[in-house]
Amino acid sequence: MDQVFPEVVFTILGIPVRDTVVSTWIMMAIIIALAVVIGRRRPMGLEMLVDFLDDLISGIMSRPADHFLPLLGSLAIFIGVANIIGLVPLLSSPTKDINTPIALSIVVFFSVHYFGVRLMGFWEYLRNLASPIFLLPLEIISQISRTISLSIRLFGNVLSAEIIVAIIFALAPLFVPLPLEGLSLFTGVLQAYIFTALAAVYISTGLNEPEEIVDNEGEEETYPPVNNQTETI
Repeated sequence: MDQVFPEVVFTILGIPVRDTVVSTWIMMAIIIALAVVIGRRRPMGLEMLVDFLDDLISGIMSRPADHFLPLLGSLAIFIGVANIIGLVPLLSSPTKDINTPIALSIVVFFSVHYFGVRLMGFWEYLRNLASPIFLLPLEIISQISRTISLSIRLFGNVLSAEIIVAIIFALAPLFVPLPLEGLSLFTGVLQAYIFTALAAVYISTGLNEPEEIVDNEGEEETYPPVNNQTETI
């Protein structure tokens, strides 16, 4: 069970560096290297991935994902790889360390307001956020609580899957390694989708004004405002 929880590998100027941090560095280097190699040798592969993420995020938000694809697509790739990289020997899943889900949730928290101000303007976004004004405290509580929920959900699901796999593997190491690896893979991809979907929903709920987009032929298309969506995942 010791391998389930983060362990300190070394210290830098008295700051402990856990194995999950080292795995994050290695994972980021792998992602960048794969992106460079695939981009040079199989550019169609990257285009297919971008198109898939664009369709996925656009479907969730019910609006074009041009503004949000770099952030939400990066979150999906990062979390998906982070959840399953623990299957590689000597590496740990960064998301089983509570600090990683908290950091990702904080990024989503500030992104909600960033996109709201960028697309609606500061005063218009503030008016929409605090309308009517007496609901502003409840809105602030809601913003904070869903950020905490987002981090705890990812951390809890990934850690619980790690613990279940470790227990079953300890009881029957010769019979169930492959099914358990498949379970970890499925859980990791599923949690990446859930986190990205919720982040997309949180951003879209802050954008209630119609958005005019000019298509490739020069015609203006008006996309209806996104209704406030409740968390169903």
